[in-house]
Amino acid sequence: MVWGGGPVHRVVCRDGAQALLEVGALRPRAVLLSAPLPVVGAQQVAELIAKLHPVPVIVGAGPDGVKEATAAVAAGAVAFVARPYRAQEVLTLLKGSEPSDGSESTVVVGDVELDVAGFHVYVRGRSVQLPVREFLLLRYFMERPNKVISRAELTQALWGSDKLDSNTLTVHIRRVRNKIQEAGGCCTIGAIRGMGYRFECSPTGSAGAPGASSGQIPSS
Repeated sequence: MVWGGGPVHRVVCRDGAQALLEVGALRPRAVLLSAPLPVVGAQQVAELIAKLHPVPVIVGAGPDGVKEATAAVAAGAVAFVARPYRAQEVLTLLKGSEPSDGSESTVVVGDVELDVAGFHVYVRGRSVQLPVREFLLLRYFMERPNKVISRAELTQALWGSDKLDSNTLTVHIRRVRNKIQEAGGCCTIGAIRGMGYRFECSPTGSAGAPGASSGQIPSS
């Protein structure tokens, strides 16, 4: 298996508790969980990883683990794949969590700075905490500033499927927008009616200013 041009080194764990120990010790670039997961469930593992060592988490689930996998995605996992799955399916999802340019570790748009490798976000120099999914969503927008991005493109890129509850994307976008505004940023994610969303920044003032642009619905 190859990811990002290099080989994938795997560490296999027996249960969720061991997985958490290994994540803390080894600091991996990504985690693939099974659902159902013994001892500590996939939902709890995904939630703790998002808080303590935010890296992409993917959940592989059979028919008996769909409910647990869905809960894990809600807790911070970036996607789940149905078992049996192919390695290429997982690698495709992981590519979405890699920098678009291997030499680019920091993305700056307006007064928002994204440390891709460290999973850190700074707004006007202030650290802003984002769960993994929200971090990936913000990064996707910041790598495409001022471009209108459709809901279908966002859900496919970040959830690996275009069959997503419409409210899920709206909630994630609102959370990211609110956190930028609360930090006093001049950028926002504007909603373009019937088309999608756009990440843009006003030259001065707070993130509320771009909302005056034609067609935007800042509350969605």
